[in-house]
Amino acid sequence: MAASTPLNTFAGLSLTLDRMAERRDDADWLAAQAAAPDVRYLLLDDSGSAFLEREHEALRWLNADERARLFGHLPATLLGVARERPHFLLALDDDARIDELETALDARRMGLREAGVLLGAVEAGLFAYAKGLLHWHRETRHCARCGALVRVVSAGHRLQCTSAACGRLHFPRTDTAMIVLVEHDGACLLGRQAGWPAGRYSTLAGFVEPGEALEDAVRREVAEESGVIVGAVRYHSSQPWPMPASLMAAFTATARIPDIRLRDHELQDARWFTPRQIVDGLADGSLLTPTRLSVSYRLLADWLSERAGLDLDELVKAAPVSA
Repeated sequence: MAASTPLNTFAGLSLTLDRMAERRDDADWLAAQAAAPDVRYLLLDDSGSAFLEREHEALRWLNADERARLFGHLPATLLGVARERPHFLLALDDDARIDELETALDARRMGLREAGVLLGAVEAGLFAYAKGLLHWHRETRHCARCGALVRVVSAGHRLQCTSAACGRLHFPRTDTAMIVLVEHDGACLLGRQAGWPAGRYSTLAGFVEPGEALEDAVRREVAEESGVIVGAVRYHSSQPWPMPASLMAAFTATARIPDIRLRDHELQDARWFTPRQIVDGLADGSLLTPTRLSVSYRLLADWLSERAGLDLDELVKAAPVSA
């Protein structure tokens, strides 16, 4: 099953944003960009939530004057240049008075999961990018080699150990995970975790382990979670998933031995679903799809389209309970 044209949520940012990596150590250029008339600052609170316009589904960007007046003490992290406008991240202090800020900015706060399905593609991608950087800054306070404090360098994209004897550079961390739609004999494998809403099933996923190829991770995780043995594995697409620091590599695969046996007990249940069973489950409310935010939704949507000519969006719209 080949990758289709639509982009996953948070993906495709490179079509609009130049991250300007070669300028991250150019202090004069950075200062000029930070004071540019059309500069935009994205403000995130300590939890990684963003400020959105109160009456619109759009990020509440700050201009240079607002940054200087309200947050002149905060260092700015370069995101890049989009549509010829410089974009920066500002991270609020732990003790920021959030309620007062919401009033002053005429804004509302929202987390990435909720905002990701409301914002346009570029703003959703910028929010995800900024949240990933903020999480890394918050979680990496000490050098992993010697334990000394680190300081932010390269416009927020490097952390350097402050020990003169060490000086090690630290780079943003991304944890790779695989997610896969497995098929066999006209059906797809979906599983559910105990804490999910009743009836929700999704494609299987798991983190890649050290020394493991992506395809090997697919085979191992599917076997561990469901007992199903996978043969052929095909790449589908990828999705940034900074919740808090992952990259989802999506695949489709064919089962060689389809018998289900829950091995590691991460799943409460796993089943084979035919297109007809998915249609009927959505129609009577007994089945909920993965959230539209995740590439798992696209994996299922593409499979239904290619295998049965079905439109998952239309099926979900007609369902008695929105998935």
